[in-house]
Amino acid sequence: MSFDGPRTTLTVAAVQATPAFLDRAATVEVAASAVATADAELVVFPESFVPGYPDWVWRRSPMSDGDWYARLVANAVRVESSDLDPLRDAARDARAWVAVGVTERSRSDTLYNSVVYIGADGEIVARHRKLVPTGAERLVWANGNDHLLTVVDIGGVTVGALICWENYMPLARTAMYERGIDVLLAPTWDNSDEWVPTLRHIAKEGQIFVVGVTAFLRGSDVPRDLSDAADLYGGDDDYMSRGNTAIVAPGGEVIAGPLIGAAGVVRAELDLSRIAAGRRMFDPTGHYSRPDVLSLRQPARHEPSA
Repeated sequence: MSFDGPRTTLTVAAVQATPAFLDRAATVEVAASAVATADAELVVFPESFVPGYPDWVWRRSPMSDGDWYARLVANAVRVESSDLDPLRDAARDARAWVAVGVTERSRSDTLYNSVVYIGADGEIVARHRKLVPTGAERLVWANGNDHLLTVVDIGGVTVGALICWENYMPLARTAMYERGIDVLLAPTWDNSDEWVPTLRHIAKEGQIFVVGVTAFLRGSDVPRDLSDAADLYGGDDDYMSRGNTAIVAPGGEVIAGPLIGAAGVVRAELDLSRIAAGRRMFDPTGHYSRPDVLSLRQPARHEPSA
């Protein structure tokens, strides 16, 4: 897909798919197939889609997951390697941008919860690491060490991601607004009733489009050769993630989804003129900001008195 002329729309597909749990190569193929049929300029995948979200950290006793963790490490993504090549080829063939959630394996073998951006030419353009893993996630993922929240330019549209509960960090959102973001990606594992209202709040607060994307996974998707798998996970009625995928317009209107209880793709053509129209009323880092009154500063250090 080409980006000729001034951009007025952006077609987005949020893929609520089921990964091949803890199987990197098979999950990358699932993602590549989704890109090939998405018919969108930007295709977005859930949090840690490759090789699957480590849900067991919420179900097992801490540090009792040796074989689970070992398989996660073995199937994590080395971004600089050929691990994502089938997905890169699919992006190139479809002329589509891809934002995919991965468990990233660093050179030192520390793991990060990351979003990798693949351009329409198949090249890896950028990466964002989740700043703070939430709760039990800290048993597998390290704090992200990026010094600047990542945004990418897609034909004049500024796109960036905050992963799951990063979206509850007020200053992270503000930093994204300051960077001129038009479309915020919110890949997540959050299946709660509060999540879609969160997306709606952010879309109104920032006067931006928000793309929330969640996986669809059941207990039956967990390999039974992992220790205690049958005890931890049931069958098709044991939902690890029912899904919560939705696309929200500036002002907070849900324009696609939420998709719950099934795998599928949520699509929308984003009318980019809605951003400027919304910001006429409320621009959080423009005319509706008051930096003369509201700012964040490091407090001055005072030496204790003698």
